[in-house]
Amino acid sequence: MTKRKFHKLLASAAALLAAAVLGAQTGPAAAQRTPFEEKPPETTPLYAYVGSFTTAQRKARGDGINVYRVAPEGGAGSWTHIQHIGDLVNPSFLTLSPDQRFLYSVHGDEDYATAFALDPATGEAKLLNRAATGGKNGVRGTVDPSGKFLLVANYASGNVAVLPIAPDGSLKDQQQVVQLTGEPGPHKVEQTSSHPHDIVFDPSGRFVVVPDKGLDRIFVFRFDAATGKLAPTEQGSVKSRSGAGPRHLAFHPIRPIVWVLNELDSTITTYSFDTESGALQALQVLSILRPEFTGDSTAAEIAVLTSVPVVYVSIRGQDAVAAFGVIARDGTLRLVAWQSTLGKTPRFIGLDPAGYNLYAANEQSDTVNTLRIDPQTAHPIAAANIVQNASPVTIVFAGGKVIPK
Repeated sequence: MTKRKFHKLLASAAALLAAAVLGAQTGPAAAQRTPFEEKPPETTPLYAYVGSFTTAQRKARGDGINVYRVAPEGGAGSWTHIQHIGDLVNPSFLTLSPDQRFLYSVHGDEDYATAFALDPATGEAKLLNRAATGGKNGVRGTVDPSGKFLLVANYASGNVAVLPIAPDGSLKDQQQVVQLTGEPGPHKVEQTSSHPHDIVFDPSGRFVVVPDKGLDRIFVFRFDAATGKLAPTEQGSVKSRSGAGPRHLAFHPIRPIVWVLNELDSTITTYSFDTESGALQALQVLSILRPEFTGDSTAAEIAVLTSVPVVYVSIRGQDAVAAFGVIARDGTLRLVAWQSTLGKTPRFIGLDPAGYNLYAANEQSDTVNTLRIDPQTAHPIAAANIVQNASPVTIVFAGGKVIPK
């Protein structure tokens, strides 16, 4: 199957999803799903970098960062271990430079970030250096489109930091730290102070959006690409539903829409996004849980299949992935599928670059499990591939670019 044909199938899935959630598709049509029958297009080698929790404080069993070569087989990738990077404390979130030459890690419960150079031929990572983030417990990092700055969300200290990146990919200590302020949410344990949990550039690279789990707010900053400086927008922030605990977010691939995953009440909120001012306006709040589920749960991660689009979220407690179809131009959603991650506590989920597979990092069962994306419905389907990796909490992919014929 060519890449063009695959994406044509995914594009048609948008209509199928909308029809299904509106009740127009019933009966045997839903069962007529065709698995991948041809091999994916020829690509450059694809490598997966898996970070983990490592400390006793986290009740973890992880041993640092593990590197795998991912080979597509029948639509579900097989992983071969090629490198272990040890002597790291809680490499809990990984991110790449735009050109994929460098890998950066923040470290849970620590006050620094680490830089690695990547060998595109072998996939192996070489430690460059580490630098101070100006805060405690970095939980998320992102590199600006120019590759000159790493931005970090420091969960425990309630601030976000900007670290310059040198031409050789190494990091410098933070040049700016912005404290997030506001009234804490009602949860007496999880919302005692500011807890930024994500930091994301908008598609233009001019704005940075930060969901704050502790303050029940989503902050928006203007970003100066020349200096790397953050400045609040006129709106500054928007409040979520009380006790929601905004955790992670994703942008619509082509429209001014933001989806925010709320950790504490297991919901997802759709916001409109003003591309000139950076202002957010809430449009919809939906539960991500099965109606019959009565246990405890917390939302974890969000991923978007951009070609359709379909929004996937992981749920700890229910230990599943929920899939949402986009049913209107304003980005509002309808829940269309659930799938077990076949493991415990899926803290992270991520799509491979081609969108063939969704991978779930099951923190408490020490596995990375493959969920194949059905090419006709875009629903996640459990596959046989299970990778043993202790306390996995983040995955990033490099390579996998289509080779022109």
